[in-house]
Amino acid sequence: MSEPTVLVAREGPVCLITLNRPAALNSFTAEMHGLLLAALNAAAEDAGVRAVVVTGSGRGFCAGQDLNDPAMVGGDVDVGAVIDRFYRPLATRVRSMPVPVVAAVNGVAAGAGANFALCCDLVVAARSASFIQAFSKIGLVPDCGGTWLLPRLVGRARALGLAMLGEKLPAEEAQRIGLIWQVVDHAALHDSALALAQRLAALPSRALAETRRALDAAAPMDFGDALALEANVQRELGRSHDFAEGVAAFRGKRAPVFEDR
Repeated sequence: MSEPTVLVAREGPVCLITLNRPAALNSFTAEMHGLLLAALNAAAEDAGVRAVVVTGSGRGFCAGQDLNDPAMVGGDVDVGAVIDRFYRPLATRVRSMPVPVVAAVNGVAAGAGANFALCCDLVVAARSASFIQAFSKIGLVPDCGGTWLLPRLVGRARALGLAMLGEKLPAEEAQRIGLIWQVVDHAALHDSALALAQRLAALPSRALAETRRALDAAAPMDFGDALALEANVQRELGRSHDFAEGVAAFRGKRAPVFEDR
């Protein structure tokens, strides 16, 4: 019996999700989408999970959509319907998780695989990893949130260059231009990503999720509206257990124990 195309494991408060089609560089299929979304939903609903790590098995993170999957085969394929059915729910789920999500990119991340990684809160990549906006090579535009993410992460000029040329971007260059958070040696990737997730898991999960939401919401706002948003979010967080606990721990010179999620 073959292994499932998505593997789920626990490391204390961290949920580790592994894309598991190594022979196909973990490219997306309808089956994988279903299992991946279910794993993310389960992590979101599990009060014991305080951070998530997503990685790939074998030598790649994710090569994007498997063009041999039945959903993409045939002369009348509606690519927009594939986006609506699979990629919109996936990107929306990752960006709305109640806990931080770390992508541990262990090899090539191409097309939707690259943008799925960029949907995560923090991206840690092996030094040998690379990112490719492969869409122009098959006559498409960046999806899985790529059109929104790329210009916000690296600016319009670089976003256009990456999207139009579809060139391989080495991990170290991706870090240099602000596309990803960190680059580590390949052998250290798992431990580095897990250590980062454990660090995030010890922080106030609700405040971290609200930080993501506020930063995204403030992007199109003017300064005054962003200040108003900050006040509204702080008003709610200021009533939370974690705020009271953080203040008490600071005053008591002890480590806080955060619980909100």
